Amino acid sequence: MRAIVIQRYGDPGGLAVVDVPVPAPGPGQVRIVTEAIGVGGADTLIRSGALAAYGFTEGHVPGSEVAGTVDAVGAGVDPALTGRRVWGFTGTGGGCTERALASAADVLPLPPGLSAVDAVTLGGSGAVAHFGLAHVRFAPGDAVLVRGAAGGIGVMAVQLAARGGASAVAVTTSSAERGERLRALGATVVLDRAGEGGPETPAGYDVVLDIVAGDGLPSFLDRLRPGGRLVAVGAVGGQPPADFGTRLMAAFRSSLSFATFSLDTVAPADRRAVRSAQFAAAVRGELTAVVHEVLPLTEAARAHRAMDAGEVFGRVVLVP
Repeated sequence: MRAIVIQRYGDPGGLAVVDVPVPAPGPGQVRIVTEAIGVGGADTLIRSGALAAYGFTEGHVPGSEVAGTVDAVGAGVDPALTGRRVWGFTGTGGGCTERALASAADVLPLPPGLSAVDAVTLGGSGAVAHFGLAHVRFAPGDAVLVRGAAGGIGVMAVQLAARGGASAVAVTTSSAERGERLRALGATVVLDRAGEGGPETPAGYDVVLDIVAGDGLPSFLDRLRPGGRLVAVGAVGGQPPADFGTRLMAAFRSSLSFATFSLDTVAPADRRAVRSAQFAAAVRGELTAVVHEVLPLTEAARAHRAMDAGEVFGRVVLVP
């Protein structure tokens, strides 16, 4: 079967299409004939070599989110899953293949009416946005800023904050055209990447959901109201300055908070419940899966180039 492997870390030219053996599911695993594979920010960071310290080596198969049909199950897995269309999380890699393995605990049957492409657009991003907002104690009436709102997590956070009764949903983005698309999803204030905007800009925010991190993170701490909370749910812009915490200490009397958030800290049953609810909401038309482009699996490098260039609005999806 065909798979995408990272033959050389660095630019997307290091990705290659290779033939690999069809894997057999181990105990507790299922094998999924992939219909759609999501491309996320973590995939590009791994491919770039930025996460080499975490043990990724050449030959790694990227991709963590797939949807398709279960064609085999391992020991201890309910045989009734065979033949079911599912969404599946494959971990830190292994998804960019024609047949992917996933733990049975990390698969979720797809409801009728939800496409595989929409499933991989919603499954990971929607859960991060939901639990990230919960982690930072978002409540109705809060003014929210989503930093880096044009990506998969960002477009979901905008929708969830708007549906959750935010008094304002501000977004940072790179163009007026993207800003208008975000307004259609629920944004009320459009800012540039530095967080600057016009007279409609709120004086401060109760919640900042940050997908970017990087050198600019400290300046967004300055935009918090007293008691405000910033949560970093991604780091596509790299690590923040080592001394960014001095901004919090300088504003000691404002009781500001900084947190990081990873889905790894959420119980599997809770993740499943939220994803199931979001899939159902998408079928009802209450949530929108924003798909930038659907490309053949063999064009994974093109998808990564678009991600690196900041051209993607929503999610790029690969199909075998």
